[in-house]
Amino acid sequence: MLTATTATTIPSLSRTTTTCGSLLQELQEIWDEVGESDSERDKMLLQLEQECLDIYRRKVEKTRKYKADLHQSLAEAEAEITNLISALGERASFPRYEKAKLTLKEQISVVNPVLEDLRLKKQERTKEFQETQLQIVRICSEIAGNGHFINKTNPQLNEHDLTLKKLGELKSHLQELHSEKTIRLQKVNSQITTIHELSVVMSLDFNKTITEVHPSLGDPANGQSKIISNEILARLTGTVHSLKQEKLQRLKKLQDLGSTLIQLWNLMDTSSEEQKRFGHVTCLISSSVDDVSRQGCLALDVIEQTEVEVERLNVIKAFKLKELVLKRQNELEEIYRGVHMDVDSDTARHILISLMDSGNVDLSNLLSRMDDEIAKAQEQALSRKDILDKVEKWKHASEEEKWLTEYERDENRYSAGRGAHKNLKRAEKARILVGKIPSLVENLTAKVKAWEIEKGIPFLYDKDFVFQATLLRTLEEYTVLRQEKEEEKRRFREHKRLQELLVTEQEALFGSRPSIKKPLSQSTNANAMLGTPTGRHAGTPARHRISGGKERRDSGRGGAIIPINYVAIPKDDSNSRATL
Repeated sequence: MLTATTATTIPSLSRTTTTCGSLLQELQEIWDEVGESDSERDKMLLQLEQECLDIYRRKVEKTRKYKADLHQSLAEAEAEITNLISALGERASFPRYEKAKLTLKEQISVVNPVLEDLRLKKQERTKEFQETQLQIVRICSEIAGNGHFINKTNPQLNEHDLTLKKLGELKSHLQELHSEKTIRLQKVNSQITTIHELSVVMSLDFNKTITEVHPSLGDPANGQSKIISNEILARLTGTVHSLKQEKLQRLKKLQDLGSTLIQLWNLMDTSSEEQKRFGHVTCLISSSVDDVSRQGCLALDVIEQTEVEVERLNVIKAFKLKELVLKRQNELEEIYRGVHMDVDSDTARHILISLMDSGNVDLSNLLSRMDDEIAKAQEQALSRKDILDKVEKWKHASEEEKWLTEYERDENRYSAGRGAHKNLKRAEKARILVGKIPSLVENLTAKVKAWEIEKGIPFLYDKDFVFQATLLRTLEEYTVLRQEKEEEKRRFREHKRLQELLVTEQEALFGSRPSIKKPLSQSTNANAMLGTPTGRHAGTPARHRISGGKERRDSGRGGAIIPINYVAIPKDDSNSRATL
């Protein structure tokens, strides 16, 4: 079956054959006119036929080669498409067409657009791969610390694997590197910030310090990116550590100097105005190293100035130590006097002056010992305070008891004189206070015994106290004396009761005899001379008068008859005496 191309080629050959036949006829005519022989004619026709065959043969061979080339181009295009699809990981399949129905050129025209599209995709994919790998190499170089070789590095590309999966893996790796770079940059910036803060506090040259770590860190305007390698991070960490140690040492030195300054100021009573000159130093004594952030507060010149001031005060201190020692002695004596402890001040001062004049004692150590003595004295004074407060209450109660005794001996105490009502109120309060003396003495004695057991020494009181003995013996003697007085009062009351009983019995046997009524003042005076309290009835005669009138009224109403020889014998008020 002839194809359409063959059908169009046959008429063309027929026309060529016709043309050749015309030319051959014309050639025969020319030969006839020339008179060529038949052999010559055959020879020339054979030669002409051979030349025509050669031309046809060359044309056929050329056409055959062209066909082979087309086949090869088609095969190469198809192979390239297959490779590109494999390299790019495209899901699109190879273009489908029927080769039997299409010529080679038509097949090539179908394949070429697909090939060009895949080549364009490969070019774009390759560019994306290269950019991603270049960024990966650049960041890796920065992390490795050789960032100045970045531009000379050409990342190798595997053209057989340009799939989106591979590209995604590279981009994921790049993202991880970006994250690591960000973290490292944050660390670098944080360390640089810390170095800057430490430099500001200690007045150091920040640019010089940071440039010693790496030149790119000290001049960010030069366009260089910050190095984020492990080595740089280690150097920054080491620099920060050394600066923190330096800061700690300087702070400790200033704190020691500040404490020394305060001690010297306290010793020499330095004015507050002069102390303000170094207030920026003393305020650091209680500060931690993390709290110190003021600019220049730990500079070397601050430390030098403070050292000079300490040396100056030490020179001055040598001339004032004697005065300070005597001042401490005054403080010690004042503490002892405040808690009623008897000390021999003159002897102590004589010993101190002799020691200082001899030059055999370190005045600083002597002053320190004096401070220790003052601290012990303050501690001892604090332990005596509670007892001394109770001693004062006891002394006050004793004074009130003495006043009450004298007051009750006064015959004119009930007169309507000036201040009589005040004395009455005071006497009433004094009776209540005197009634509390036994419990007060008992409690005070218990506390003194406990104090002496704890301290292992007797509780002494100064010489101005009324009793010349230890406080415990004084309390014991006072308790014994008070018991003796109470016993004497009890015997007197018993004797009086017996006398009254005897008088009553005599009256019952022989009848009463008139007695001369003594004035109230004489009766009170007699009781006072016997050392017994007058009692509540003696102190409030108005009550007797009122109660007596009431009894008379009651007896009148009751019809009772009072004997002519009846004598009213005053009775002692035991309750009033108990309050004393």
